[in-house]
Amino acid sequence: MLPETRQRLRVTFAKGEPIKYISHLDLMRTWERALRRAQVPLAYSEGFNPRPKISIAAPLPVGFTGRGEVMDVVLSRRTSPYNFARRLKPQLPPGLEILSVEEVYLSLPSLQSQMRYAEYRVVVESEETLAEMEERVEEMLSAQSLPRQRERKGKVAEYDLRPLIDDLWIEGRQGTAWVLGMRLRSDSQATGRPDEVLEAMGLGDVPCSIERTRCLFGEIGN
Repeated sequence: MLPETRQRLRVTFAKGEPIKYISHLDLMRTWERALRRAQVPLAYSEGFNPRPKISIAAPLPVGFTGRGEVMDVVLSRRTSPYNFARRLKPQLPPGLEILSVEEVYLSLPSLQSQMRYAEYRVVVESEETLAEMEERVEEMLSAQSLPRQRERKGKVAEYDLRPLIDDLWIEGRQGTAWVLGMRLRSDSQATGRPDEVLEAMGLGDVPCSIERTRCLFGEIGN
C-alpha cells in the first residue's frame, strides 16, 4: 500500500476585536482566501461544486471573540506544520491569529462530532458586591431547571437552560466589572450561550464582553 499523501492539520487560532462582528460564513471565506493566497495545497471535496476541506469546531456567535478556536484543514500533499503557519500568517487580516498548528490523524472523527463543551470568559459591568454576585451564581447552579425561550427563524421554542450549564464561577474583579467563567454544553444536540446565561442571572441588560477561551472535545478530563 502506498503511503498516504494527504494530511490533516489542526489549527488553533484567535478571533479578536477587529473581526468579532463578521459572521461564521464570512470567517470561512476569509480562511479560504488566506489559504489560497498562501498557496497551501488544499484538498477539495468531490462533486459538481468542490469545496476546500476546511472545518471549524463550532461557530462563534457574532460579537464574541475567541482565543481557543479550532479548525481542521486537509491538504492534498504533506507539509510541515511550521511551514504551513509560516506561509499562512502573512495572509491573515488584523484580528485573526494562528496560535498553534499540529498534525492529526486523517481517520479521526470530524471536529463537530467530537465537540462537547466550550469555556467562556465574560466581563460584565456591575456594581454588585462579591456576596451579591456569588448569590446569583449559586442560584443558577442550585436550580433544578431554568425554563427559557429562544427565537429562531421567526419561531419561539421553549427549552431548559440548566442542563446546558456544566459550571459557572467568578474569576474576579476587573475595574468596575466582574469577570465570570462559564463552561457550557456545545455539541450536535444542544448548545448553551453565555448571553442567555447572563439573561437568566438578571444581567442581560448590562454592558459586557464575551470571549470563548477553549473548546473541549470528548469527556472532561480526557
